[in-house]
Amino acid sequence: MRGSAVAIRALTAADLPAYKSLRDEMLFAHPEAFISDAAEELVKEPADYLQRLGLDRRERGHLVLGAWRGERLVGAIGLERDRRRKGRHIGHIVGMMVRPEARGQGVGRELLEALVGEARRTEGMEMLTLTVTDGNTAAVGLYETSGFVRYGLLARAIRLANGRYHDKLHMVLTL
Repeated sequence: MRGSAVAIRALTAADLPAYKSLRDEMLFAHPEAFISDAAEELVKEPADYLQRLGLDRRERGHLVLGAWRGERLVGAIGLERDRRRKGRHIGHIVGMMVRPEARGQGVGRELLEALVGEARRTEGMEMLTLTVTDGNTAAVGLYETSGFVRYGLLARAIRLANGRYHDKLHMVLTL
């Protein structure tokens, strides 16, 4: 369903408490989806995520976009770009998150499209990569319909506290 009635914009330092709240919620709810551990991240302060916003960078291509419904952050997605010259042509999508009440309404697609659009406007960026937990059919479907293709699988990429493993599917989009 389109028309999710969200505003998509780059997060600022003032948004970090809302971002941390969303992140903590998603890490606890979906431990199989993230390399970060919920308990380890819970003790961090919102300011610990400042570097993710890329505010200290002159070149574009390092940011976090948020989907806002009024004053509530209902989704986020990050783009990380290596500072080193030989790797600056690749952007890495990280931390795609959508709150349960906003799922199935196109919020994830809007976030992804906005991020891909930002990457396309970024000088020197030629491709985007991401990893997604194998078996997350909704996310894989979103990425595939957005033009991402699979290029590998890292078996046992995530090991949960209960000893269960989850594989990570690697995907790429040439811009």
